[in-house]
Amino acid sequence: MEDTIKVAGGTGLTADDIKSGKIFLTEDSLDCAYAWDTGVAVNRYLAELKQGKIIATRCKKCKRTMLPPRLFCELCFIPCSNWQYVQDTGIVNTFSICHVHWDATRIGKDEKPHLPAVIEIDGASEGMGIMHLLGEVDPEEIKIGMQVKAVWKPEAERTGSIIDIKYFKPL
Repeated sequence: MEDTIKVAGGTGLTADDIKSGKIFLTEDSLDCAYAWDTGVAVNRYLAELKQGKIIATRCKKCKRTMLPPRLFCELCFIPCSNWQYVQDTGIVNTFSICHVHWDATRIGKDEKPHLPAVIEIDGASEGMGIMHLLGEVDPEEIKIGMQVKAVWKPEAERTGSIIDIKYFKPL
């Protein structure tokens, strides 16, 4: 007995209907390419990273220097058009010792753990900074408040990405 697919109120179909060509069937694979617009603030931020510089925006009203930069202050709701370079040094605000890769696979026994940290960048307002990796440090040596400095990729290898900074190392 043939399997018949029945749809409420419709016509039943069989696998033979499809195989014999009575029913047209097509399969396709879509190539769904897309583009992501970084926006004005992040675009400039990434362009400056490519040059080995970190840039922030400053609010005229509350005087916060915001990193990553924004085009408006989320506290004052006013536009921010004042750009300001900040240092490539800072302090560790918080950190983690990760024994898994980004795809949740375990790090091998012979591999060092990943050391993500939130770095409050010097020159930005308190609490403002970026999440990045720590390097050239043993996990046991990391402390909240530890001073760190960016280690940049060579200029020829930079692409305008947050990973133009390889990691932050202790000062």
